[in-house]
Amino acid sequence: MIEHGQAGHVEQRRAAGSLVGDHDRDGAAFDAGATAEEMVQQYPSVALADAYSVIAYYLRHQSEIREYITRRQHQAAGVREENERRFDPSGVRDRLLARRR
Repeated sequence: MIEHGQAGHVEQRRAAGSLVGDHDRDGAAFDAGATAEEMVQQYPSVALADAYSVIAYYLRHQSEIREYITRRQHQAAGVREENERRFDPSGVRDRLLARRR
């Protein structure tokens, strides 16, 4: 499973647990052509060495990460549908504007 990284390898586990924890963001940035340096500029809390670790992990586990992203997108769609069923979004803007008055 992605969250555990490579068995016995602290760097990759750290990358898997923290940086690759945002698979959607990091994978999408890399797929869009972002370099490690650009990722660090966009996310200052990420060290350059960690960005390279994330890219290496991503390259070694692309199919697993893409499956994970697909699962997360399906989960998000399900949550969104459930929320819209429970809380009707129609008229929200009008109700919020009415409260402001």
